[in-house]
Amino acid sequence: MKNNLLLILVIMFSLTGNAQQVERAVSIIPEPVSVNKKGGHYVLPDEIVVSVPKGGETEYVNNLLKEKLSLAPGKKVTITENNSNANIELVLNSSRNEKIGDEGYELNVTNQKITLKANKPAGLHYGVQTLFQLLPPQIESDKLESNVSWQLPQIEIVDYPRVGWRGLMLDVSRHFFTVDEIKKYIDNMAKYKYNIFHWHLTDDEGWRIEIKSLPKLTEVGAWRTEQIGWFGGFSDPDPDAPKNYGGFYTQEEIKDIVKYALDRNIQIMPEVDVPGHSSAILAAYPELACFPESGDHFVRTGAPFLDWNTGGRPAAIYENTLNPANEKVYEYLDKIITELAELFPFDYIHTGGDEAPYTFWEKSSDVKELMARENLKNMAEVQSYFGHRVEEIILSKGKKMMGWDEILEGGISPTTALMSWRGVKYGIEASNSEHYVVMSPTNFVYLDYMQADVATEPRVYASLRLNQTYKFDPVPEGANAKYILGGQANLWTEQIYNIRQAEYMTWPRGFAAAESLWSPRENKDWDKFVSKTEDHFKRFDYAKTKYSPAIYDPSISVTKEGDDYYVTLTPEIKGLDIYTSFDASTPDNFYPKYTEAQKIPKDADIMRIITYRGDKPIGRLISIPVEDLRKRVR
Repeated sequence: MKNNLLLILVIMFSLTGNAQQVERAVSIIPEPVSVNKKGGHYVLPDEIVVSVPKGGETEYVNNLLKEKLSLAPGKKVTITENNSNANIELVLNSSRNEKIGDEGYELNVTNQKITLKANKPAGLHYGVQTLFQLLPPQIESDKLESNVSWQLPQIEIVDYPRVGWRGLMLDVSRHFFTVDEIKKYIDNMAKYKYNIFHWHLTDDEGWRIEIKSLPKLTEVGAWRTEQIGWFGGFSDPDPDAPKNYGGFYTQEEIKDIVKYALDRNIQIMPEVDVPGHSSAILAAYPELACFPESGDHFVRTGAPFLDWNTGGRPAAIYENTLNPANEKVYEYLDKIITELAELFPFDYIHTGGDEAPYTFWEKSSDVKELMARENLKNMAEVQSYFGHRVEEIILSKGKKMMGWDEILEGGISPTTALMSWRGVKYGIEASNSEHYVVMSPTNFVYLDYMQADVATEPRVYASLRLNQTYKFDPVPEGANAKYILGGQANLWTEQIYNIRQAEYMTWPRGFAAAESLWSPRENKDWDKFVSKTEDHFKRFDYAKTKYSPAIYDPSISVTKEGDDYYVTLTPEIKGLDIYTSFDASTPDNFYPKYTEAQKIPKDADIMRIITYRGDKPIGRLISIPVEDLRKRVR
């Protein structure tokens, strides 16, 4: 009798576990074009046979499947070729399916097997990433996970991207990231179907790529004095302080990373930012400056060197622009671009062009002579002249040039592509003048912006909540869609000192940007996306990838009526309750629930805020001095 009771309990426990698996939602990011959930599940067997196409084109995908299914699930995986009886069958279509294109796929899960079809290996790669997202979140673990039912729903998915350019930019100049850290960042990009890694390799704070013909670029330009704190507000460093903070990538490391990315269907676009943002170049080769004898050319550390209180283009306190009238500048850029073109197979080389101060150009007799000789009327035309010269070099290497939208101001050639960052209007303008455009507007996809309240974030001059990023449309109204290559999110790293913080700032806003770039506009749904995001938080927990929990924190605003101040708290997502205190105690869900704008008591010193879902705290405890709250009045 005891044995029968034990058997009944085991069966009941098993059924309960299976029921929990049945109820697990389909949470695919980015949302596919078409999802047809048919009911029922396919359970992975202990021994899995994976059939792959002949020819070796899918080697990375084959190895990825074997690695993932062997590790956390502990399955024995065998790879075969063209075996229709396999548990998982990967097929490259013999007859092209025009609907799904080069990056699309069709995934069909029955109670018997999993079939994945695509026209190209890229499609199989993306289909496999979707397959992993259909499995329990423990699939992201780096160790064997017990007591998990390794099953996925019976489902039919047809999927392909909305736009061709789906990019993330990482700035490695302000702070250097190792080869392994770059690879991990690329791995996460691949999970969410990004296909362009824009690598911002040079800036005022460091030159990060070995150029063998110009060794001082890394011998001098890659290193600076370390300063920690609020980047942009440092004191000037001691001139004699050691310059041992920084680093660079050798050309062999670059080749390794390029191949690593290509295996994951990610192209890398290098950026060398000129003519501004060139302090690191000038530190190495001051003869490229308008005023080489000044002695003020060094790799910047985060101390102020530009005046941003001009209402527009910054004024330079120290020179950080190349001399557009010096032929040696173009000789050096030819050497740099020659080596870049050999290292990066991607079509485009990004040359920046943003935020170039005209301060020292306006003082330069060389530039004045150039303007007279070339009949240039203003500094924007001087920059345009510089850009045309650089583009001639790039085109001579078989590549195409891309720049930030400031390059429009003096006129650009028909072959120049534009990255629209100051909103979408410049991209719309460029697309209608038949220039190719990548949309990367600050107000939607600048991931260095604060994603929650300043009390919880490294202080930056602007904010960007997740729900705003989710509104990003890479093909805005008024644009000529034919010339919109796609879109991109950008992570500048002034306030980002390590890869963990880079992850925190990228995710989950990187989820939102991915869905905006891949998924049909009509398939986007904010509430559904929030639910999926929370599911992917669990995946990131198992993957040990850092992310921001800012969606659980309310937006905080303050108004003033007469002598009284009122605090308004606005949750970003549904289903949260907010609790507060002004008496310096820590609120919980036994405190009065926030229901309307709260008046700040006359003698209060601090406000504390926390969110709950049901009876569980879910948001971070936010503590803000009342003095700071009063300063927020608009």
